[in-house]
Formats: sequence, structure tokens, C-alpha cells
Amino acid sequence: MDQEHIILLQKILVLLFCVTLFWKIIKYMCGLLNLEKEPVTVLVTGAAGQIGYALVPMIARGVMLGPDQPVILHMLDIEPAAEALNGVKMELIDAAFPLLRGVVATTDVAEACKGVNIAVMVGGFPRKEGMERKDVMSKNVSIYKAQASALEQHAAPDCKVLVVANPANTNALILKEFAPSIPEKNITCLTRLDHNRALGQISERLNVHVGEVKNVIIWGNHSSTQYPDVNHASVITTNGAEKSVKDAIANDDWLKTEFITTVQQRGAAIIKARKLSSALSAASAACDHIRDWVLGTPKGTWVSMGVYSDGSYGIQPGIIYSFPVTCEKGQWSIVQGLKVDEFSREKMDATAKELMEEKSLAYSCLNR
Repeated sequence: MDQEHIILLQKILVLLFCVTLFWKIIKYMCGLLNLEKEPVTVLVTGAAGQIGYALVPMIARGVMLGPDQPVILHMLDIEPAAEALNGVKMELIDAAFPLLRGVVATTDVAEACKGVNIAVMVGGFPRKEGMERKDVMSKNVSIYKAQASALEQHAAPDCKVLVVANPANTNALILKEFAPSIPEKNITCLTRLDHNRALGQISERLNVHVGEVKNVIIWGNHSSTQYPDVNHASVITTNGAEKSVKDAIANDDWLKTEFITTVQQRGAAIIKARKLSSALSAASAACDHIRDWVLGTPKGTWVSMGVYSDGSYGIQPGIIYSFPVTCEKGQWSIVQGLKVDEFSREKMDATAKELMEEKSLAYSCLNR
């Protein structure tokens, strides 16, 4: 073989080597782009109950944390519900959710809390016929004191907590007191269900899609004293124009009476209709709450979350109160500077007063 052919062969080999190397680099870079996220561990307490049964498949399907976020589910319930809880685990396995990387079903609170990044506290003691308010509060105080201690000892340091079980605001406050190492900004309660109910009522009244309505506010307690406020809400009308909800509805009497009471008493209306409490809508709202908190709220939109009051809008610090918030990079911020009229002030103060009374009642149960 002459020198010329040898040089040509060498060039071909070098070219093949370069092409192969280039291809490997491209594959490696594509692999980096498609790297699967680390699983997030999500705790659901009361997981064998109605809300838990509706909630866990939503989490496993990616409704809560997004379609590309793997999850490990930790499910906790009380000993009498152990068999039902195991049945829920069997169904989760049978559903073959692609994002579900593991399931723990347990009645041991320490095992359930181990390494959790997000805790959705659905379990609680429901009020039964003939029970005094203080008796219900006492039961829940002891439950949330124990679960707070377990989260304090075993959860991930940046664990985000959402309390769903009623009385949600005060249960969250008790949890905060007994899990001091969890940042107070990481302990919240669910008022997104009420927020979504308010959006639904407005969309029904105006005959527009619910996605066209934004920036309603739920102030205060997740109870019948909550104040659903539309003073700053807007809607995209059927002709494509954005209007204030007040102008679009043009019926202040309805907004100050029937609208408010419908949202306040929606839970009771569903119990009357179904003979069971709101489960599907509560589970969906819990997913909305966590998703917006973790992934962020859309620009120009706020949502309602029960958070630890910092004195904004004249609300006493030291209670968990529902405010309008925006979320970015896993942190919530209370929307500031909204005008509060006399009607709103009265409603906001009334629900704050109830929360202060609940706080006193809860602390009296602790001191028994």
C-alpha cells in the first residue's frame, strides 16, 4: 500500500472516530436533559378515609407535583383502619402509576413521617352528634401534638405541611407549636377548597368557564365565618374583555349575601346531598394548593392559603389565617396593598375573632 492510501485510511479512521465521539457526546447531553428527577416523598395522613382515597391517586398521577415528578407515597392511618389502608396500597400497585416509585402504608407515625418532603394532614377526629366543640378540639389537639412531634423528629428539614382536617387553621397552629424546627412559613392550612368554590359560583353565575375567573380571596378561618371576597376579582367575559367581577355581575346584594353564604355553607350542602362530606373537591384543592406552592402561581394571579399571620391587613399575628398569596420558587408571599372597605373589614375581623377564640380553646386543652 503506497503512502497516499495510508494517509487516506488514517483520515477515514480519524473521521470515524470523530463522528463516533460526537455521537456519544450528543447522546450524553440528551441523557442529561432527560435525567429523571429525584422522587419526592409525600405523606398523607388519614389515607384510608374518603379524602385520602380520592387524593392518593391524584398525587400518584402527577396532579399535585407535575407530570414529570416521581413520588413516593407514605400513607398513615389509625390501627382500626389498617386493613382498609392496605387495600388502598394494593389498589395503588394495581393502577401501575408510572410516577409512583414506592408506597408505605403504616399505622406507625414515626415510620410514616420518615424523610417526608410534603405532608398532607387529612386525618383528624370528626365532630360527632352530641359532641361539644371543646371535646372535638381536645381530641384534635392531642392528635396534632403527636404528629407534630413525629414530623419534627423524622421529616426532611424543608418539609412543607398542609393541614386539611378540621378545625384546619387551629390544627395547623398546634402543629406549628410542636414542630418548632419546621419553618413557620412551611406550615399552612387548606382554604383553597373555599377559594375554588368561590370561583365556581362566579363562573356559574356569569356562565363563563371557571378558568376565566381569577383573584377571588378567602379571608380567615376555614369555617362558616370565612369571608369570600370578590372586590379585587376579575373575569374574561364571553366577548373576550376583562372586567371586574363586581361590574360583570352588577348585583352587590347577591355578592354580599347569597354568594357569601353559599360558599360558607357549601360543605354542609354537599353533606346533605351526598350524606358524605366533600372528598373529591377537597382532594383536588389540596393538589392545587401544593402544586401552586411548589411550582408557582401564574403571573398576575393569586390564590388563598391559610398561613401564619404577620400582621398584614391588621390581622393579629399568632394565628393561621387565610390570605391572598402568590407563590414563587417554593415560597408564598401575602399580596399587599389591597384596598379593604368597611364591609370587608367587619367580615375579616369577625373571622379573626373566631380564630383567636379557637386558639384560646386549643391552648386550654393543652393545659388540661
